[in-house]
Amino acid sequence: TVGTLVGLLPGLGPLSTISLLLPLTYSIPTAGSLIMLAGIYYGAQYGDSVSAITMKIPHASSIVACIDGYQMTLKGQTGLALFTAGVSSFIGGTVAIVVLSTLAPTLGEVAFLFGPADYCALMMLGFVCVSFVTTGNMLNGLAMSLIGVLLGMIGTDVNSGVQRYTMDLPFLADGIGVISIALGCFGITEVVKNLDSGSQHSPFNGKINLIPTWPEFKRIIPSALRGSVVGSLLGILPGGGPTIAQFAAYAIDKKFSKFKHEIGSGAIEGVAGQAAADEAAARTSFIPLMAIGIPENAVMALMMAAFIVKGIQPGPNMIATHPDLFWGLVASMWVGNCFLLVLNVPLVRYWLSVFKIPFSVLFPAILFFCCIGTYSINNNLEDVYITAVFGFVGYAFLRLGLEAAPLILGFILGPMLEENFRRAMLLSRGSFGTFVTRPISGTLFVLIAIFIVWQLVAFFMKSRKVVAPVAPLTPLAVE
Repeated sequence: TVGTLVGLLPGLGPLSTISLLLPLTYSIPTAGSLIMLAGIYYGAQYGDSVSAITMKIPHASSIVACIDGYQMTLKGQTGLALFTAGVSSFIGGTVAIVVLSTLAPTLGEVAFLFGPADYCALMMLGFVCVSFVTTGNMLNGLAMSLIGVLLGMIGTDVNSGVQRYTMDLPFLADGIGVISIALGCFGITEVVKNLDSGSQHSPFNGKINLIPTWPEFKRIIPSALRGSVVGSLLGILPGGGPTIAQFAAYAIDKKFSKFKHEIGSGAIEGVAGQAAADEAAARTSFIPLMAIGIPENAVMALMMAAFIVKGIQPGPNMIATHPDLFWGLVASMWVGNCFLLVLNVPLVRYWLSVFKIPFSVLFPAILFFCCIGTYSINNNLEDVYITAVFGFVGYAFLRLGLEAAPLILGFILGPMLEENFRRAMLLSRGSFGTFVTRPISGTLFVLIAIFIVWQLVAFFMKSRKVVAPVAPLTPLAVE
């Protein structure tokens, strides 16, 4: 429950909360302290979706929820969207817990097999998926992703230490935060759009359609299962986690769902797959930490610090030497997953009360939370200015028919692609052959080629379709 509340507040998130609570672990028993921190992490994933669906204010792991989730809100289907997110999170958590409890030692070793060339190929595959994430023109989506890559290059080069594109502004030395871009392009942009259109009424119509119909429920299950598998796999890889998993699940749903033509305009699948992948990746991210001692993201690095504080060294021997702690964490995940479903789904009715607030109060509140959320990350006022700038930039994109999701995907993948590409070239002494001679990277590049050919064939087939000529109108007889 605390994790859900943490996820609801923009800019707070599990990272800052766990860092604040880490000193408390000294006075709490080992199992209890680690279970508390883990619960905050995976509990926050559902809270992220609530704020993204209801107010279009995302965290990094719920950016995709803004696409279809908020479109469902505009249709008056907020209750259905939140219920879908809750059930899908439960499914994703269940699948991930099964994977964690049965395959943790084996899957943990998979991360050792990935080298810089393999990660580079994986990031390239992510860029190919931009065409699936984009709801409009594919070229527009690729252009937006390239803009995101350029934005990701702002800051200090991790290899040379040279500042790039900072314009001698000190606050840009660490780069632009993804939260600043997300809150600006989604939260503030939505406020500006509503103010420009003169909208005065909430999309909430007073009726709460919480329980989906049987046809709708049948649409949730396949998408949630696909997202669970994708999230469970990507959660194992360092650098993956919920942020990348949500985009991958959304791309797969958009390509293979029976209702793919509806995704992007308020489809259940767009919420279900993202929520399941988000929750699954949050749980399986514990596998590389506990099995091989490698934290795959910043939150897992704090969890590793909590383990070390308690005198436990995460690694290959941890599960064997501390089976009580490992199975205690697994059992707590089962309990937390059940509480997620039992407590949060009935609370949907209370989340909907936000739409009873007049827009004259709601819009300033959204702007306030966006600014406070951005400021709380680094205690830097310039981050608030950046968020405001991206709010108006996002509105300009909206007026031009461009989407912000590919931009954020490029912003996330770009620095990771550059870093692993340069590492691969250093290790291979400048030989590009390393990308095709390694089994994993070679297989991934074959998949990339297949996806590109697939898209080109689909494009040419679509362009060759002949539209039936419209019969000329016959003049009306005049009496």
